[in-house]
Amino acid sequence: MTSSARRRPPGVATTYTPGRPERLERLLPLVDHLEVTPDTFVDEGSEGSERGRLRLEALHELRDVAGDAAVIVHGVGLSIGSHDGWSDGYLRCLDQLMDAVDVAWHSEHLGYTRVGGEFLGTMLSMPRTKEGLELVAERVAAVQERYRVPFLLENVVRLIPDHDSDYTEAQFLNELTSATGCGLLLDVYNLECDRANNGFGIEEFLDELDLTAVREVHVACGVEHRGVLLDVHSRPLRASTLDLAREVADRAPRLETVTYELLDEAVPVLGPDLIAAELGRVREMLESSRTAGPAVAR
Repeated sequence: MTSSARRRPPGVATTYTPGRPERLERLLPLVDHLEVTPDTFVDEGSEGSERGRLRLEALHELRDVAGDAAVIVHGVGLSIGSHDGWSDGYLRCLDQLMDAVDVAWHSEHLGYTRVGGEFLGTMLSMPRTKEGLELVAERVAAVQERYRVPFLLENVVRLIPDHDSDYTEAQFLNELTSATGCGLLLDVYNLECDRANNGFGIEEFLDELDLTAVREVHVACGVEHRGVLLDVHSRPLRASTLDLAREVADRAPRLETVTYELLDEAVPVLGPDLIAAELGRVREMLESSRTAGPAVAR
């Protein structure tokens, strides 16, 4: 079915750590979604059978704001690609969050943070092999069965040289979304990091990627250290990152929101006025995007 009506632009989101009421008051009028990470909700004082319990006041805070901004969940600690199993502790945290708050969708990084049960201190991307594809697809299916809300996977920065691959980056993502029905969270700053550090071909990747699977886009800005561009969410956005986000928004018909990512530690350094201005830049970019043009095949 074709319509001549103008399609509403995607929403704007940012990351938020509960327990910052003054920051929340400033953010809510500026965003359509708040993106939260279960790992930041853990009650550090919980022990024994209660270990991994989430802070009730944080859950209550999210429940109170759900009428003003939709809650989306972005995980860090699942380690969905670890060959010896993912983090059951993270899933227990996510269980509590899903039970307490209405969540529009949730996402996880397509990578791994643990090997042999030991935390690596960073996140590594998946080897793009048939075995890796089968492992992640099976776990995605288990996540979708456990939580009946949309689930997205995010591309992560490639920190070490590629393992011998059976698929290109886009083919691997296309196979995953086709096999499982999950969506994609496309981090365009991560793409820029890979281009700067490894010569990654962003345009070729986007031409090959099934962009109908993209539901969310991340924008951020990090730092350069010894010639390496790092995925550290601590700076105002580069114009190139916004331009790339606009290109994806123009080409991704099911995109629902663009999220400005910030580390919690960076927020006091940037300050509320600068963060508000950056969210305004994101919204202005989306409103000028062709996604607000004539909608087709609705």
